[in-house]
Amino acid sequence: MDWKQRINEFKRYLKLERGLSSNTVVSYTGDLQKLADFAEDRGLSTSTINVEHLRELLKSMQEIGQEASSQARFISSLRSFFGYLLSEELIQGDPTDLLESPKLGRKLPDTLSPGEIEHIIDQIDLSQPSGPRDRAMIEVLYGCGLRVSELIELRVSHVYFQEEFIRVLGKGNKERLVPIGRQALKQLRIYIKEVRPHDKVDPKFTDHVFLNKQGKRISRISVFNLVKKLAEKAGIRKNISPHTFRHSFASHLVDGGADLRAVQNLLGHESITTTEIYTHLDKEYLRSAIMHHPRS
Repeated sequence: MDWKQRINEFKRYLKLERGLSSNTVVSYTGDLQKLADFAEDRGLSTSTINVEHLRELLKSMQEIGQEASSQARFISSLRSFFGYLLSEELIQGDPTDLLESPKLGRKLPDTLSPGEIEHIIDQIDLSQPSGPRDRAMIEVLYGCGLRVSELIELRVSHVYFQEEFIRVLGKGNKERLVPIGRQALKQLRIYIKEVRPHDKVDPKFTDHVFLNKQGKRISRISVFNLVKKLAEKAGIRKNISPHTFRHSFASHLVDGGADLRAVQNLLGHESITTTEIYTHLDKEYLRSAIMHHPRS
């Protein structure tokens, strides 16, 4: 009863007090259920489990080949959970205090060059009924750096043509305003004002911008399939997904000298550390910098 009750209380805390999305709460719950199964097999409660028990659990995860990134996320879930229990005075000490996270190499995400993005966009057949919509989706993905979930949930009432901004509903239902560039705004205007009024629209989805043939909100998988198809037609062999356009958006801004805090706000990152991955420098830039050294 101890584990089930505490996990349910923690879920309510994540939803109500921290305002996390359902997907994030499900992720936490999955990790904590593994912990609960392990602990219950050994007769341990939230009060009696200690760091040695947790190390044993992590060792078993390593032995079955679980990746370091998955272990790190698991430890993060444990720290949040036990931190909550400690703050509520439900336990006397935090067993994760001495727990070390696995060292992770920082992997740079795949990005596209501006030329590659142009080439992908050129593959869209605007003579097809879905062409203007597809063009607008790709332009907004890249022009605003949206997550695919944010793209499919974009509302007509959240597009401010006059002010050249869109309102985005991000992770944890947090809203942010994102400026939209001329090209993306132009394609969005064509689709919303000229094309969409002639399409079938399901009454439940009148305010969603991007719709499928049935007039309902377009799905994540449809956007993924579109991006894969266009990249293949363009002959681009990188591992492309809708998120690649978000990475490219951020990378191109940082490479162009944009302030990191501004990029953080545009992306809706909670921590600046997440945004810092885009501060990678290419080799030519480094070579030109070293030329200023007196011994070069």
